[in-house]
Amino acid sequence: MKKLFLLLVSVFTMQVAMADNDKPVTFEQLPQAAQQFIRQNFADREIAFSKMEKEWFDTSYDVLFTNGDKLEFDKNGQWKEMKCKFTSVPEKAVPAPIVKFVNDKYPGVKILVIEKDRYEYEVRLSNFWEITFDLQFNVIDMDQDND
Repeated sequence: MKKLFLLLVSVFTMQVAMADNDKPVTFEQLPQAAQQFIRQNFADREIAFSKMEKEWFDTSYDVLFTNGDKLEFDKNGQWKEMKCKFTSVPEKAVPAPIVKFVNDKYPGVKILVIEKDRYEYEVRLSNFWEITFDLQFNVIDMDQDND
């Protein structure tokens, strides 16, 4: 019974400690690489809110603009995700081979979301196509989501 009680207290303590993992930050508190990326690619947008999220072994930064666009950066300030629901992701912020593929195959279509991780890039287009590229920019999957 004592072990169960100790386990419950430990779990509760960890939950309380993890509940405070989001912290508002100013633009100047973002990593330098993130600040530079925003200045180069999103200078025309006004920042509404930015925060730092601490996980067990990782830290990330989210930046939300007044128009609803959202950026996510890793602890080093490298972008992980760009979501532009009502506008489009600036072409200069997207790797050139992805821009070329989209412009060649779907002229006039805009990139609304791009995510990258250690293995791939995933792109969501304004024509409802979702395209996955490997790190060498080869298409590895395509899906149309009309929902």
